[in-house]
Amino acid sequence: MLVYIHIPYCDSKCHYCSFNTYVDKFDTRDNYMKALYKQLSFELERFAAKNNSIETLFIGGGTPSTVAPELYAPIFALLKPYLQKGAEITTEANPNSATKEWLTGMRKLGVNRVSFGVQSFNVDKLKALNRAHNPQQAKDAILHAKSLGFTHLSLDLIYNYKGDNKALLLNDIEKAFSLPIDHISAYELTIEDGTKFTATPEVKQENEDLAFFVSNEIEKRGFKAYEISNYGTYQSKHNKGYWEIKNYIGAGAGAVGFLKNKRFYPQTDIEAYIDDPLLIREEPLSTEELLTEKIFLGLRSIIGIEKSSLSPNMIKKANILCEEKKLLSIETHYYNDNFFLSDELALYILC
Repeated sequence: MLVYIHIPYCDSKCHYCSFNTYVDKFDTRDNYMKALYKQLSFELERFAAKNNSIETLFIGGGTPSTVAPELYAPIFALLKPYLQKGAEITTEANPNSATKEWLTGMRKLGVNRVSFGVQSFNVDKLKALNRAHNPQQAKDAILHAKSLGFTHLSLDLIYNYKGDNKALLLNDIEKAFSLPIDHISAYELTIEDGTKFTATPEVKQENEDLAFFVSNEIEKRGFKAYEISNYGTYQSKHNKGYWEIKNYIGAGAGAVGFLKNKRFYPQTDIEAYIDDPLLIREEPLSTEELLTEKIFLGLRSIIGIEKSSLSPNMIKKANILCEEKKLLSIETHYYNDNFFLSDELALYILC
């Protein structure tokens, strides 16, 4: 079982961000963390959690580093009896708010992995994306985290923003690899409804060559792709748990949970969530919907597709793809070694 905790506070709203986040409700943080505690207590019962049943804990957002470690302390105390020994405990963080003091506090609580929202080491690009940090702050935050003894460190990069070219992206990659990280998430810019960039969709480049360039440059430096956007000498157990369709608690305003064949959606509005963190909408999923998800997620990652889950017609189509050398086959699974073709391959199998 996995646990995801959503922190919906941000210093500024990035122009590409479609997540449920707020820049003007910091006065609710204390009550929000108490509501999280209440929901998590309920979910541990719903998921029939037992000692050592939580494999991974991931604190995302939003910006988890906008909430002081002492506000997290009761939640960690609640979850501690359920965490497996050596559980992967990740927090996202932004370089401008992940101070040495904040990192120290989170390390004391048990966090052993930090994922930094860097996006670029180019000053102009950071400003255009409306990021709240500068390149030096990104470097300092990662070096501080390393000095404090965090076991695993990751950073995010974004590519195919207007003006991106091989020289700029190569500089980003080289700067990233000069730091003590063991994981990179490299995302192609997408224009999501309701974001600042919705009004200027031309800021996204359509340059397939840059996608392959970024992937190749990261891989040739020793970070193996284990999903379409994720690379590392370390593979996040939490990420892989999603792709394996494991059960996960989703706590917080705008989070999503999953148990067996149902999704769970807490309220998205912060005040409404604080008033009633147990008002959670349920969405049942059909067998067909779950299989579709398994196929899409399996082909865009190293998880692959279990042959026993496929219909005879799907097996037939997958075997055709193997003959065309677009899929790999072993006795129990099909695997895809070109993640950029994953959606195309999944649609062929399903249709």
